This record gives sequence, structure tokens and C-alpha cells, in this order.
Amino acid sequence: MRAEKREKTTRLGAKVRGLRRRESLSQTDLAERLGISPSYLNLIENNHRPLPAPLLIRLAQLFGVELSAFADDEDGRLMTALFEALADPLFEGQDVLSTEVRELITTSPAIARAVLTLYRSYHQARESAETLSARLFEGERQTGLDLSHVSSEEVGDLMQHHMNYFPELEQAAEDLWRDAQLKGDDVYPRLIKHLKEAHGVKVRIARSQKGETTLRRFDPDKKVLAVSELLPTRSRKMQLACQIGLLSLRSVLDRLTASPLLTTDDSRSLARAALANYFAAAVLMPYDAFLQAAQEQRYDLDVIGRRFGVGFEQVAHRVTTLRKPRAEGVPFHMIRIDVAGNISKRFSASGIPMARFSGACPRWNIFAAFSTPGMVRIQLSRMPDGAAYFCIARTVQADSHGFHAHPRIHAIGLGCPVSRARELVYSDGLDLDNPDGFVPVGVTCRLCERTDCEQRAFPSIRHPLRIDENVRGVSLYATVGAETMED
Repeated sequence: MRAEKREKTTRLGAKVRGLRRRESLSQTDLAERLGISPSYLNLIENNHRPLPAPLLIRLAQLFGVELSAFADDEDGRLMTALFEALADPLFEGQDVLSTEVRELITTSPAIARAVLTLYRSYHQARESAETLSARLFEGERQTGLDLSHVSSEEVGDLMQHHMNYFPELEQAAEDLWRDAQLKGDDVYPRLIKHLKEAHGVKVRIARSQKGETTLRRFDPDKKVLAVSELLPTRSRKMQLACQIGLLSLRSVLDRLTASPLLTTDDSRSLARAALANYFAAAVLMPYDAFLQAAQEQRYDLDVIGRRFGVGFEQVAHRVTTLRKPRAEGVPFHMIRIDVAGNISKRFSASGIPMARFSGACPRWNIFAAFSTPGMVRIQLSRMPDGAAYFCIARTVQADSHGFHAHPRIHAIGLGCPVSRARELVYSDGLDLDNPDGFVPVGVTCRLCERTDCEQRAFPSIRHPLRIDENVRGVSLYATVGAETMED
């Protein structure tokens, strides 16, 4: 696949053209409805004239869409995902132009998403086939395809579509504080009391048994919620609030999970659980108080966590949800990986693109976090398109469930545009204006334009692969200069 330099102008003209074609209108028809000349509309559609705000509002009203439909953030994410999919060796030799990808996204976004869905299914089927083959080789009798990865991807798409902000759940959390009369250190007993009084549910602490992995179990017939004794108090509060959300917000959860982004029952069930956890976090960390604490403490996650009685990862999740209009926090991206490099959570409000179908760039500081457990690592990152980000990463370890339990360790990565870095305590003492202080990073090796990277694991689709067996660079796929070596 060939790619040209990414355009940085907003392509609203193509969006207007796509909406017009969707309604089977000619330029003359649409121009007449908008009260402008066809020639002026033609200039707008070809990005030769800007789209004025009054005209933008009339277009949104005419086509029955939200103004957010003209935002390019979602298009950008879709474009990055399609580029990554087309970087698969499966498409090698197809010679797809990036301008063609952009045109597809702006004029036929539904088709672009359908292509991405097909590739995702193919990718998952390939992974499942490889897993099945390995099982058969090892003599196992397990069969069938594991579609859990597809479900988690769809739930991630839902969260990203809503920019990880759900006002209905935020309001419900505020209502719970009022109805249950929650107060500071008394949140845990008051949640127990609210479950009994509002839902007739009795909470009991379940004794741990050998091999038992269930941390929360609700019996709807007996109206009993069992919470494992292995959980510390902060985690028990989270589980209680989560169950309250599942019991009291059925209609809200039904509406949110009816999204066309969720195509299977498993995806919808997983989404309900994720949204219930979102509600629980909003209960333990109320929006306004949390935002005030974040700004006062300059996003010092450890200090904020102690104030609200939650852990580092819970605070990291919560700062990505501060998207309330006129009360927004720093726009963060977040990623969580395990020691094998598997990405289990990803979200981007900062604008940074993230890998979806292959490994992320090894230069990201999140991978180095495992070498310094518990220490916050800091990185100034610059993407191939020139965009710069300020990133932090740290490992987190789940609470121990016993001497014989294998510890679960993840690394959490958070980042924001470098223009917002001064709002974070972690940027103190850094020279944010020094270009030499930025680490060149990418999305994936296949999409990265940099050919001089010593950590390149695969050739770039943006440059033809040329290997000279008599010359060795810093990596097998790195471009080798014509300089000579002297004794």
C-alpha cells in the first residue's frame, strides 16, 4: 500500500459531499436549500472555501445529524485503523493509495467501518485457528473459536465513540450520593445500607476457598450479594457500587448497549459490565470533586487516589472520563498492557493513534515500566506526523489472593498533548521546548515511516524493502547509508 503525507487540514468538504450523496441530492438542489450558489457549494466540497458556522448549523439541521458528525476525530481513528489493517501482508501488492482510503472514509464511512469489521473478523479467525492448531498439536481436545477478543474490541469502540464520557451515568452517581446519603469515609457501610433499603439485597462477605476465583456473586432469587474476603475495602466498595448500577440502571444500560457498534450478545453483556464499572468509579470519585482534586494536585495520581480511597489504576481510568462540557480535564490517552505486551485496554482523547491489530511501538515508555516496578517513568514522544505528547507509565499489581496465587502485573500508560503537559506535576523540571528531548515513536512498525529505528521488527509499508546481504544496519529492515567504514 502506498501512502502520501497526511493532510492536516480539516476535510469538511468531503463530509458535506458524502451527506449530499447519501440523500441523492445534486449540488444545485443542496445549494438551493442552503441559500447559496452551486458554485460556492462546489468550492466548499472541494475544500477551496471554509465552511462558515451558520452554514454548518443549517447543514446539520437539514441532514438531521449532530454537529459532532462534522468532527474529524472519529474519522481520524477510523483512518488509522484502516491503515493498520491494510498494512497486513495480506494486502501486499494491492497498491492502495491513502487518498483513496480518505475518500472512502469521508464519503462512505459506513462502508469503511464494514471493511474494518470484516478485517477484524478475519484477524480474530486467524488467531483462533492458530490457537486451535497449537492445541491439537499439544494433544488437547478443546475446539471452537474464541470470540472474546472481538467482543472486547467492540466495547472499546463504544467507549471511544462516546469519548469515554457518559452523562447519564455521571448523573446517576450524583443521585446515589444524595439518595444513599454517602459521606467520605462512610461510603462502604452506607452502600451496604442502600442495597438493603432500596433493593432488598443483603451483603455478605464470602470465605475464600481453594481454587475460588469469584470476587462478586449476586443471587437475584435470594437477594444476596456475596463479596470475597480477599478484596480490600476499596475494591469491595467498587463491587457494591457496580452491583447497584446493574440493579438500578437497567433501562440506561439497555439503551447504551443497543448501539450498532455492539454486534453480539457477548459484546452487549461485556459492555453492560464495563458501563456498570464506569458508574461505580463515578460513585467513588464524584465528577466535580474529582476534577477539582485533579486540578489542585496537578494530576498527581497517587495523592488523588489516597484522597478518594482508590488505587492508581482506578484514578488513571477516571482522569480519562473528564469530558463534561465546560468542565473538562486534560485530554488523556490510556493504555494497559501485560508483561507479554498484550493490550487489554486502550482509549485516546489526546489524539494519539493506537495499534489495534498488531503490537505497539516498542519505544513507548510503557514497555520499559516493567523494568522499574512501581516507579513512574516519563517520556516526551513525537509521532511521525510531528504531533508531540507527554507520557507517563507505571506498573500496577493486583491485590494478592493468597500465597499460591500468581501475581497479576500490568503497566498503565497515560499521555496528553505536550501543550497540556505543564498541568501535570510529572512535567516539573523538564525542558518541553527542547526538540532533542523527544523520543521518536510510532504506531506500529508496518505503519511507521522511520527507517533508521534500531528496534524495527518489520519492514514499513511506506518504503520498499531492499536488503543487501553484504551490509547490516542497526536493524535488518533499517535503511543503510552509503557511508564507508574505516579501520
